[in-house]
Amino acid sequence: MPTKNITDIEYKTFRDYLEKQCGIVLGDNKQYLVKSRLAPVLTKYKIKSLTELLSSLSSISQRELRAAVIDAMTTNETLWFRDGYPFELLKSKIFPDFHGQRKPIRMWSAACSSGQEPYSLSMTSLEYQMQRPGTLPGGVEILATDISASMLEQCKGAEYDELALARGLSPERRRQFFEKADSGRFRLNSKVRQQVTFRYANLLESYALLGRFDIIFCRNVLIYFSADVKSKIINQFAGALNPGGYLMLGASESISGLSDKFEMVRCNPGIVYKVIK
Repeated sequence: MPTKNITDIEYKTFRDYLEKQCGIVLGDNKQYLVKSRLAPVLTKYKIKSLTELLSSLSSISQRELRAAVIDAMTTNETLWFRDGYPFELLKSKIFPDFHGQRKPIRMWSAACSSGQEPYSLSMTSLEYQMQRPGTLPGGVEILATDISASMLEQCKGAEYDELALARGLSPERRRQFFEKADSGRFRLNSKVRQQVTFRYANLLESYALLGRFDIIFCRNVLIYFSADVKSKIINQFAGALNPGGYLMLGASESISGLSDKFEMVRCNPGIVYKVIK
């Protein structure tokens, strides 16, 4: 990207574009972030400035460019078993609610990023079923979605390097659920992979085609959205959950003042939201 600074007008226009496309709200004075994230995109497409990029993005034919911009601005690598307690709550509180259910427990990892969350959910469910065999006869199905096409392709490969494995994964789980791949990286085994399906989804759009869920994880995502967008997403989650379904948010996130369709269930530690239907 050219070394010249992004003007205030360019920044405001791009910020409005990003919020309209995917709901992400950039704060003030984030020009440096935009510049660093978009530099490879502008170089690849031989675009000289942010103004030229915005002009190109307005063209209907620029689907690939739009996807590249969204990828650049939303890509983040996550941790395995982030915060710990949500996965323990699955075992102690949530899975027991579904004992004896003959149909699969459907889980949704919304905004799955580089895949650690849905694969952590899969490992958790396998551990639970090994510890309490026969209690979940319908098994578990996990849908993992993201707005980034490149992240989804990476997730489907289910391969991670040593650095990624070091971020929250215990040696025991590494031995139990990973195998060495031909690439020299480490790949999740088939039991973990077969429970997870990856699919594109924009949280600002309808969830109708995704089906209904028993459990939704949307952790550390809503912090990027405005209050109006948060409210819209949370209420759409309520519509996507089966009666008695659960919503798990990030440790610093709350639905207070945003929706009246959930009751808060206090756990020790943490909280989870149960849909009111």
